[in-house]
Amino acid sequence: MNRPLVVFTDQTDLDCRPGMDLLRDAGCDTLLADLPTEPLAERPLPAGAERAVALVVGYARIDDAVLDLMPRVRCIATMSAGTDMVDLAAARRRGVWVGNLVDAATEEVAVHALSLMLCLERRLVEGRETVAAGGWTEDLPVVPRGTAGLTLGLFGCGRIARRLGELARPLVARVVAHDPFVTTPPDGVELVDREALLAESDVLSLHLPLTPETAGTMDRAAFAALRPGAVLINPSRGELVDPDALREALDAG
Repeated sequence: MNRPLVVFTDQTDLDCRPGMDLLRDAGCDTLLADLPTEPLAERPLPAGAERAVALVVGYARIDDAVLDLMPRVRCIATMSAGTDMVDLAAARRRGVWVGNLVDAATEEVAVHALSLMLCLERRLVEGRETVAAGGWTEDLPVVPRGTAGLTLGLFGCGRIARRLGELARPLVARVVAHDPFVTTPPDGVELVDREALLAESDVLSLHLPLTPETAGTMDRAAFAALRPGAVLINPSRGELVDPDALREALDAG
């Protein structure tokens, strides 16, 4: 009798080997494929992958075309909290269960977002370049503003945003958040509407899943609504930001 096969669809920054070892110890076969992030027609399945009963997915695109080639699949697990690489409607039609990796990187992403905020607010890139060129504080192109008077805005108020709010609260004047699915604010966070979030945030950090409704959230109107000198941080998905609108906003100062 064949052991059930679990296919790791692609290699990401996470090491697949520990997961493969656990699955093999539990009685499964494993296979590391190299599926693309675009339609599967560009690259065939590796030999034997057609008998997979489960997929562990990084960035590979899992849609009807992929699932047609692996009709036994009944479970898809992503290596991230996001599930935007999986066609959820296609999975639902086939009775395929989709699970995401919840809370695995909450602390890391929140700390990284805080690091980005401090790097930008303290002008660390410009400061390093100035010092490397032999200059000092008076040679900085812009003197950093103090963080104590700033408002941090959280666009989305899930686990990572809440943790970022906790970390940043001692450093800033206010933490505000907008999330239509949150009715009770975390301690020290003020819930506001979308318009107030954009208008009042000195630092705006995005914490949204990528869905058809959230794609391009930061469009021309959103950038126009930000206050002058605002900083945008995106530790979520790149597609939340309209690249043309971002380019225009940067060109406009």
